[in-house]
Formats: sequence, C-alpha cells, structure tokens
Amino acid sequence: MTPFEIPPWDDNAPAETALPDGVRLQKVMAAAGVASRRVSEQLIEAGRVSVNGEIVTELGRRIDPENDLVSVDGGAVQLDPTKRYVMLNKPVGIVSSLADQHGRPDLQRYTKQFEERLFNVGRLDAETSGLLILTNDGDLAHVLAHPSFGVLKTYIAKVEGRVTPQTLATLSKGVDLEDGPIAADKARLLDVESEHSIVEVTLHSGRNRIVRRMLDAVGHPVVDLVRRSFGPLNLGTLKAGGMRELTKVELGQLLTLSRDAKGEGRAGDETAGADSAVADPEE
Repeated sequence: MTPFEIPPWDDNAPAETALPDGVRLQKVMAAAGVASRRVSEQLIEAGRVSVNGEIVTELGRRIDPENDLVSVDGGAVQLDPTKRYVMLNKPVGIVSSLADQHGRPDLQRYTKQFEERLFNVGRLDAETSGLLILTNDGDLAHVLAHPSFGVLKTYIAKVEGRVTPQTLATLSKGVDLEDGPIAADKARLLDVESEHSIVEVTLHSGRNRIVRRMLDAVGHPVVDLVRRSFGPLNLGTLKAGGMRELTKVELGQLLTLSRDAKGEGRAGDETAGADSAVADPEE
C-alpha cells in the first residue's frame, strides 16, 4: 500500500484520495495505522487530534500529508510509512559502524536484515553495551545525536572501588577533562560491593567515551558499562543482541521531541542527520 491509499476495509471511500485540496484527515490517520477510519473520526470529534498544533474537530478537514503535522493526544504521528525505527541492545564487542575498516564485527549484521538503509544514532564504543537506535529518519537522528538538543542518556556503570556521596557530588558539579569540563546531569549510587560500586550516570553530552573518562577522572575506572536509556526510550528486558521496532507510543514520544526541536529552528535535513549520527563520538 502506498502512503496515502485508502485502506482496503474502507468500502465506501472514493477511488482517488490525493485530491488538489488535500486528503481527508481520518483517511490519512487510517493509512498511517493510527486506527480504523471510523475510530479516527471518533478521535477527531472528541478533540484528540491536532494538525500543526491546532485541535481539529470537523470531519471534513483535509490535509497535505507530506507537509502537515498530525498529533493524537499530544503524541506526534508518523505519516510516512517509509521511515523505520528500531531499538538494538548492542552487545560488547560490536563496533558502532556500518562498515568497519578494520574488519571488526559491526552493525551491518543487524541493519542488513531490513530493506531500508538504516544508520545508527550516535555510537557506543566496542566495550560498551546497550541501547542504540537504528533508523532512516535523518531529522530525528540529528535531534537525538546532537548535544545542543539536550536529549538525556542514562548509563549504568560498574566501577572499581567504593563510590562515596562526595564523588557523586563531584560528578554532578563537574570535572575537568583534557577537552574541557563536563558535569553529569544526574549521578547516583545504586549498589556497593566489596571491591566495586554500581553507579547510574545521566548526561546529554556526546563527547568521546565521556562516561568512562569522567569516572576515571574521579578515581573509579569502569569495569562494565551499559546504556539503559536514550531520551524516552528504555532497554527494558531486551536481551543483548536483540532488536525490536519501537512501539507507537515510543515513536510518538520521539517524534514529538523532534518536532519541538524543529519548532525552534534547530534541526537539520535528512542528509545532515545521517552524517551526524554516523560521525557522533563514541560514548
């Protein structure tokens, strides 16, 4: 089915939908998989649907699916079915590259399973496991990967030694590294063992191996590191090496975040997004 064809169960719809004055909103919603045409009509009448930030309640509203932005209950809806969004729990030993020049295991073993040309949003170094997003949506990738947009990422680190409250305060206040000062948005102690501590670090920086360098700077070298969350996304129970497509709720949260950023005029085009995702420093 092409992006804006009438779903097959819409028996009463006219054959042609791409009319000069646009496509009926409920048909666009149905084609995007939001709900059936009739349920979409109910959502519109209930005032739960907005177009370009304006609540729509009339069923006769027509939109341009290529340019208008639709939201349901405040969550953005992706009207382009060619876009794909996949969560990967990257295992240790995999390089965050689509074609590693040294022949090391890379992300191509995962992306080759999809017809679309997917790229990774940001990177994790080979020794770090955890959440990576694979997508072909450059606008979204640009917002998520660029530190200026302040998208938070949370890491769980097993470190050497017993971390004290004073050390956590230092991480939050900021430490000086060779490429400049850096402060965690949040740092907390999860557990203390005889020779190791488990620390949660949240930050928005995308600087190279930043979590490892921060913890090393306060005297607690990292033994094991995993990224548990990226913006509103969380690994949950996804096993190492596992993949899954984002749920509609998760995708709506990401798209809403991206639209808010673009509303401030900061997001780049698809090409820029892809470049920033691939070139982002390893975390």
